[in-house]
Amino acid sequence: MLESVRISRRRLLAGTSAVVGGVAAGGLLSGCNANSSGTSAGTGGQSNGQGTVTLTVMYNNNELTKEHIADFEAKNPGIKINFLQNDNTRLNAMLASGAPPDLVRGAAVGSANVNARGLATDLTPYLEKSQVLKKDDLLSVNDSYRWDGSKIGQGAYYGIVKDWSQDATLWYNAQLFDQQKIAHLSETEPVGYDDLLAIGKKLTSKQGGKTRVYGLGLEWAWNLYAPLATMILQQGEKVYSDDLTHTDFTTTAARRAVAWYVDFAQAGVGPTSLAPLPDGADLSTFMAKRMAISQDGYWYGGNFVKESALQSAVRMAPAPVMGDHRVSPTYAGIGAWIPAKSKHKDEAWKLMEYFMAGPPALERASSGWGLPALKSLLPKLPQDLPYQKQAFKTAQNELQYAAPLPDSPYVTVDAWNLALDKHLQRAIKKQATVDEACKAITEEINKVLKQGKEQIG
Repeated sequence: MLESVRISRRRLLAGTSAVVGGVAAGGLLSGCNANSSGTSAGTGGQSNGQGTVTLTVMYNNNELTKEHIADFEAKNPGIKINFLQNDNTRLNAMLASGAPPDLVRGAAVGSANVNARGLATDLTPYLEKSQVLKKDDLLSVNDSYRWDGSKIGQGAYYGIVKDWSQDATLWYNAQLFDQQKIAHLSETEPVGYDDLLAIGKKLTSKQGGKTRVYGLGLEWAWNLYAPLATMILQQGEKVYSDDLTHTDFTTTAARRAVAWYVDFAQAGVGPTSLAPLPDGADLSTFMAKRMAISQDGYWYGGNFVKESALQSAVRMAPAPVMGDHRVSPTYAGIGAWIPAKSKHKDEAWKLMEYFMAGPPALERASSGWGLPALKSLLPKLPQDLPYQKQAFKTAQNELQYAAPLPDSPYVTVDAWNLALDKHLQRAIKKQATVDEACKAITEEINKVLKQGKEQIG
């Protein structure tokens, strides 16, 4: 049984999630043995002289736990796990040395860079032979791990998602809505971004020059590229040129998205990088009933399982829209990939099967801390409490609007976020117009894209 842990989306997007509750190991895989899948081009591993292969795995220890590792090793006596806590600096050094881990934690969104550099193993041959992980059971979120040599979304699979959420969805406190006599948000129909901002303004209250209740939180500090890209897609426009080497944030769609963020910040309805929360997360403020709406994925509901005072108030609503195209993506889609230079690909795949479709996957789905990446596990999502039933209904309806975010191999999400925040701040402080900020974003990102193209080729 795993200890209940509250998490913030920062930890989710940065590479951490938590399993709450848990079920007894056994679940979907009674035993992940040597016959659980076919083999591919992997070397099959090297033994330590006693018939045992040691897999080096880089993950987070509250996702792949000691209990999971012990269970996997018991079911696969020829494999031992050398566990490394997730560390991007260490990973980059190991990749550069040519001696990477055998299985690595990573996000599907942003994987284009790794795939374009030839760092990841094509998992398609394993998927085609596996009796555990099957392509027709994979939800479309896994398409962000696909790469055809020029773009994501099709071609070979270079990773598998463990769990995910459609991160533009909304969680709100219905009691705060009632106090201001504001109608509740629909469970199935999205609110427009302009209307959402208007609602946020009505829900915001200040006292003595300080904000007593924030009307709307956007988790500003953790991701700006994803929500802004979503707004652009919702208006039927593109983020990148067809060859993924250029962007244009001076388009009408991009300018509208940037202007909305500037309006949001200047209205003072929610935290920004210029006016952040002390702990850098919406959660504690939302839990204290000092934030009416927080833009977070399905996983956010895991925070309220033991909060009886909030359970009657919290609701989940669809992702808001800016335009006529309803798009509701994941901002990350955390999963795992096998480095191309792993010496133990076959054994790493066995661990992939166990972690993505075995007891840990059943635990994750049953906990409600995220959506499973397998269609067959969707019915396992919790519906015991009224708010869980409501969130399940909203999440199920939202799935039809899932779509991958644009992903260029020539720029990182971090580079995007730094540029966007810098120029948004200038516009918010009226040091630049929205048009000037959009032009500066375009120029800065295009320089990064050019450099990335030159490096990767």
